[in-house]
Order: sequence, then structure tokens, then C-alpha cells
Amino acid sequence: MPIQVTCPNCLKRFQVSDKFAGKQGPCPACKKTIRVPDASEAVTIHSPENDGPKDSKGQSVLKPITRKDTDFTRRHLYIAAGVMCGMLFLALGFRFAMGGAPFWAQILGILLLAPPIVRTGYSFVYDAELEPYTGVELRNRVLICSAVFAAIWLVYAFLPAYVLELDHANEMSWTTAGIVFSVMLVLGAFVSVAAFELEFINGLAHSGMYFVLVILLALVAGVKLAGEPGSRRELLPDFEDEELEEAFGQMYSAVPILTCSIESAAWSESSCAAWAKPAGCAELTIV
Repeated sequence: MPIQVTCPNCLKRFQVSDKFAGKQGPCPACKKTIRVPDASEAVTIHSPENDGPKDSKGQSVLKPITRKDTDFTRRHLYIAAGVMCGMLFLALGFRFAMGGAPFWAQILGILLLAPPIVRTGYSFVYDAELEPYTGVELRNRVLICSAVFAAIWLVYAFLPAYVLELDHANEMSWTTAGIVFSVMLVLGAFVSVAAFELEFINGLAHSGMYFVLVILLALVAGVKLAGEPGSRRELLPDFEDEELEEAFGQMYSAVPILTCSIESAAWSESSCAAWAKPAGCAELTIV
């Protein structure tokens, strides 16, 4: 068994064979003569006494609880990668074959992408100091978190259209869409924190994996999330009220108005009202 030796001059530590125990020799570093300690001079560190119950052989009957590290398995990685590749090919197919993913495909993608991304993301962001969730408990938490993540898309679908009085959610500007997506990201972070007991930063990264990947796949599929022109006047901020009134005034003045005056007994109201409206006349006014 090798003996640990420390040179008292240069404090260099090294090991020598036990056959040199009690002998002297030069230090490999400073070349000064040192003495190798004898085996009897070795320091023995004893473990603390175990006061727990013991069996007839003097061995402790209590066994410590050992922690098993749960590593990210390749099976989860293959499942997540397979789902992502499948969705990517479907997105490209919708883009080139149909010009964009239909509404039912968008809903299906939001629902199908959530469980594998949530499960894979948890393997990267969980607290290593705590024992991770496994088995049925992990499955239930993944399903609940996935359902809430999918429901958060209702914020994008209805909130901007209600607040900005839009016909469709994709009529909002990209600036507004960025704000809405940021709100969705923060809401998802709180969901991850509540579902998996994560720190807020880890929860933000966890929800970001899902929402960023879904947005990227939507853009690949040709889904127009924002920037679409709308039919409402609120979407034309450069068209002022004065310009609108002037345009309607020009249209009104360009239309001829036929006016007949009933001031004498020779012209009765019934005979004037019986006149046919001339071509190009928008209104017949009787004064």
C-alpha cells in the first residue's frame, strides 16, 4: 500500500512504496533529504459510532435511504425528436400543397406538440437538488401542464380581437403580437412553476420551449399570425377624420339633386311626386 509523504521543506506531496517505510531519501522536488514515515505512524480516521439497533453480528439493522438519480433517457429524446420531425414535414406539406395550414391542423398541432415538449423540457430544467417526478405523478403533471399550455392560446385568439375590435386575431400588428406572445410566455412560466415546482427562470425556459417551437412551426406552415390587413377603419391609422369627411363631401356634391318647387296651384304635390327620377339622380327633394 503506498504511503503518503509530504516534504517538510517544499511541502510537495507524493506517494512512495511501503517498502521504503522508515527510510530516508531525496525529495523529488527540492532534492533535500527527507524521511519516509513508518506504517505505525499512519493516521487512522475512525467512523463515528453507530448507536442504532444492531443484529447478533454487531451490524446495524438500519439501512440509509439511497437516492437514485433520474437521468434523461434516450427514449424520451427519440419520442420528442420524432414528433418534432413529423410536425415539421407536415408543416412544409401544408405550406407548399395548400398555401398554409388549415384551422383544424393548427388546433391539432397545438395539442399534439404540448406533451412531448413539456416532458422533454422538464428533463432539462428540473432542480437537480430535488428528486424529480417520475411515473404516474409525472404523467399527470405533464398532461395538466400541456392542457393549460394549449388553453393559453385562447389569449392570442380572443384578447387582441376584443380589445382592438378586430375581426380576426391575425389582423393585429407584429408589435402587438410580440406583446401578446410575451404575456403568454409569462403565463406559461407560472403554470410550469406550479406544476413542477420549478424556479421562475426555469419555468420561463420551460414554457419558452413550447411556445417558441409552436410559433416557429406555424411560420414554417405558412400560418399568418399577425400583420394581415383588416376591413375595419381602426386598422387604417393614417386616414384622418377630416380626410374622411372631405371624401364623403366630394362624393355627395358629385351626385345631382332634382328639386321641384310647389308654389302655385298649377303644380300639385301629387303630380310632382309622380315624376320619374332622372338617371344619375340619387335623391328627389320636394320643396
